[in-house]
Amino acid sequence: MKGNRGEWSEVYVFLKLLADGKLCAADADLKKIQNICYPVLEILRRAGKDADTRRYVRNGTVTVLDGSGKQLVSDIPIGCFIKYAELLLSAIKTSGGSSFSVPSVEPFLRKTGCTKLKAGSGSKSDIVVKVHDIKTGFDPEYGFSIKSRLGKASTLLNASKATNFIYDVTGIVFSQADIDNINNKNKEIKDRITAVEKAGGKFVFKDTEDEIFRLNMQVIDSCLHRIMAEILLERYRTGQSDMNKLLCHIKKKNPLGYRVSPEHPFYEYKIKAFLRDVALGMRPATPWNGHDDVTGGYIVVREDGEVLCYHIYNRNELENYLLKNTRIEQPDRGRHKFGDLYGNNGNYSIKLNLQIRFKK
Repeated sequence: MKGNRGEWSEVYVFLKLLADGKLCAADADLKKIQNICYPVLEILRRAGKDADTRRYVRNGTVTVLDGSGKQLVSDIPIGCFIKYAELLLSAIKTSGGSSFSVPSVEPFLRKTGCTKLKAGSGSKSDIVVKVHDIKTGFDPEYGFSIKSRLGKASTLLNASKATNFIYDVTGIVFSQADIDNINNKNKEIKDRITAVEKAGGKFVFKDTEDEIFRLNMQVIDSCLHRIMAEILLERYRTGQSDMNKLLCHIKKKNPLGYRVSPEHPFYEYKIKAFLRDVALGMRPATPWNGHDDVTGGYIVVREDGEVLCYHIYNRNELENYLLKNTRIEQPDRGRHKFGDLYGNNGNYSIKLNLQIRFKK
């Protein structure tokens, strides 16, 4: 069983929740909210995509059941999960290299029926937890996405050709030699944008390369694709990647001409909604109906090993966390085919790519 820190962190959450028996909420700064904790009753996990679901029932000990309710192994003491959660956390923190094994923990994992690091969920949910819902009194099963701060910063929105935004360049006529000179002389996209604007050109958003991504954004808000296009252009124009700072700039610029007032935070609300819906299930190239894949929310593993959650009940905290802790990153240009000025006869364009990553 080999994996990177993020993959091992999913197993760590599995062990830690069964060890602690509770899942506590976090505020926007990833600090524990002391009076909001959800008792953990069970964890549901599949060893792989086609494997049967196993239920890990916590009730004084941990009982492992298969899909039909048959007990698979003798009851496991809670202390074992405490011990191996601590061993795994130490191994993750001290690991070297991008992929590693943890021999001190693997035999125990196999005993519990955990034979693969990633559970086969088929959605954005990395773990399914049955909790006692303190608001309703019921015991629902929630799917959570897991993000770990123990390894390198993880992505919120992965880059692909579907996340390319297309901009027309207007107000200027270039020769092919001019275009080649801009592309060849300026290695950075920021410098290419500066060269075009110094020559008198203007960038006007045209469309996303993938229609599905635009339609998905329009499900959230009819103008969201235009707002994201303005934020993305500003990121490549200035080199500023911090999502919150980019939002502040767009609010001052007000490119959509809203009647802005403190009582109506148009841009902030829409960007938070976009980040939230990406986190909970929206994928750029897959038609999206507005339903969340992640029914519980987000689980975050802090650097000290604390496991905290942003439950769907606390959407404001989740949205604030996402806005304060994400940045727009430039992915590989060659792989995703963007960043070059192209066109002829007065019709010129450039593609810019959107990838969102958590800050470290």
